[in-house]
Amino acid sequence: MRTLMVGCFAGEGHLAGSSTVPSGKIAEILCSEIVTLARSCRAQLIVLKEFPARYRPVLDCFVRRGFARAPSMPMTALNIEHDDFDAYMQNALPRSARWQLRKKFKATDGETIALTVTDDARDAVDEIYPLYLQVFDRSKFRFEKLTADYLRRLGSDMKDKVRFFIWRRGGKVIAFSLCMVEGDSLFWEYVGLDYAVALDLHLYYYTIRDMMNWAIANGYRWLRSTGLSYEPKFRMRHDLDPLDLYVRLRSPLPNAIFRLLLPWIVPARYDKTLRKFANYREVW
Repeated sequence: MRTLMVGCFAGEGHLAGSSTVPSGKIAEILCSEIVTLARSCRAQLIVLKEFPARYRPVLDCFVRRGFARAPSMPMTALNIEHDDFDAYMQNALPRSARWQLRKKFKATDGETIALTVTDDARDAVDEIYPLYLQVFDRSKFRFEKLTADYLRRLGSDMKDKVRFFIWRRGGKVIAFSLCMVEGDSLFWEYVGLDYAVALDLHLYYYTIRDMMNWAIANGYRWLRSTGLSYEPKFRMRHDLDPLDLYVRLRSPLPNAIFRLLLPWIVPARYDKTLRKFANYREVW
């Protein structure tokens, strides 16, 4: 089905605005013209993708014009206003969670794992990209698939926003994280792990500890993460950071049925872990 999409293909959607043309006015203009645009493009489906929940009042004009709003798989947010990771564990986690994490960290006792943080990973792409593919291939849900060239270009095109965290053991890359920085937040976007050692060394939690310590030391207040892998994030006391889809079929009659069905077919409704989060209701 040919689709007209508004938003970002690989991240949050946002509405531009200014002092003279506020985002609400932009939404109204877009809303009034988008069905006509879809018709000219011969698109049967119109999607506003991954808009943060704070846009709901502004984007309500789309709901009034026949769009259905439904949750996408939400991001998560963790407040990291602590002295370091140890202080976070002590202040934010129950005793059982602290004990489990410390047990996992013992797997790296005696290991020498070096962390490098850089805004340009072009020299390491041949090592980190295969680790990204290992994680991608094991995922139950798959969205966009990055290319090696995408990782190379980030260092030149978005040097002010991108941070690569690269972990080496004996000179060999065993893990990496691709993050973005904006305001007081470190956004954890993608991860790569060498599964030959990742499970035995509990690298997922090891990398989180290093990223949080780096973010705290550099003045960031929030660690924000993309959707999926919700179970460890729940255990570490993240909150859900909802994202919305606004969807309609171009043809009015089929769309009337589609509006009723959409909230019942989105994956967010059936993810059991999401329901454990204290603010799950905000997803809807």
